[in-house]
Amino acid sequence: MSRGFVKDGDQEEVPMVPQRAFLPAGVPNFVTRNGMDQLMAEKEALTREREDLGTSNENEKRIARNFINAKLQLLNSRITDARVIDPKEQPRDEVTFGATVSIMVVSSGKVQTFQITGVDEADISKGKISFISPLARALLNHKTGEKITLKREKEEIIYEITGISYI
Repeated sequence: MSRGFVKDGDQEEVPMVPQRAFLPAGVPNFVTRNGMDQLMAEKEALTREREDLGTSNENEKRIARNFINAKLQLLNSRITDARVIDPKEQPRDEVTFGATVSIMVVSSGKVQTFQITGVDEADISKGKISFISPLARALLNHKTGEKITLKREKEEIIYEITGISYI
């Protein structure tokens, strides 16, 4: 049908869906087993939400369904590309993906502990940082006792790795 025969109000709205956590093109989507479980639970929740749309207005229902379908499309792409990394197969004496790392800020003696996870499961409030974050990249392939330097905009922070474990 020609555009001339369509009323302006009849056009389907394209849902604005927020992007998922940033993952650079060409970078593998590493996830922990827990991260994959979280992605699958999110998929199940979105599928249930789509099935349980409870509005009587067909236009609102169609818009809500389109929004959920767009979110599912992004999520399914992330799941398809996911590569689950088993911590049991990682070297025990070196920081790699999935490691829980304790680090000490050399200048203050303050100790922090982080797990290096996938981009979708990273949550600093839970002590989980993405493997593509500057701190994680600086820590990767180093061992207990080694010092790393993280260059910030106005300073350099020196950390010492005080512990590595795989949960």
